Amino acid sequence: MTQSEFQLRIQRGESFLVADDGQFLGQLTSNRFQNESVMNEYGRYGSKFSSTSIFNQYGIYGSQYSMHSPFNQYSTTPPRIFLRGMLVGYLTANKYVQSRVDPHQLYDWMRQNGL
Repeated sequence: MTQSEFQLRIQRGESFLVADDGQFLGQLTSNRFQNESVMNEYGRYGSKFSSTSIFNQYGIYGSQYSMHSPFNQYSTTPPRIFLRGMLVGYLTANKYVQSRVDPHQLYDWMRQNGL
């Protein structure tokens, strides 16, 4: 994601994930049919086969061994969570990271936040 794309998402007040390396990882919406939703299991950001999905257990952004994955319990570089254009924390299984959302509870967190 370019800096201008990032700024545009912030200005529009979108809710989304961004990897530490700058890769856009999808919109945070419980709408499973929305094209960019992390909950769209057939989409680019929700499919377990996609290279840009946190649910691809063999990929850079979903493996329990990757430093860019929310499922790596030792990662110090997990994806950032933006809620309505504001950085609110990190999506990570690392219990020592402050302002974190456990990736196993992401759907519940989205529902609690009206997404």
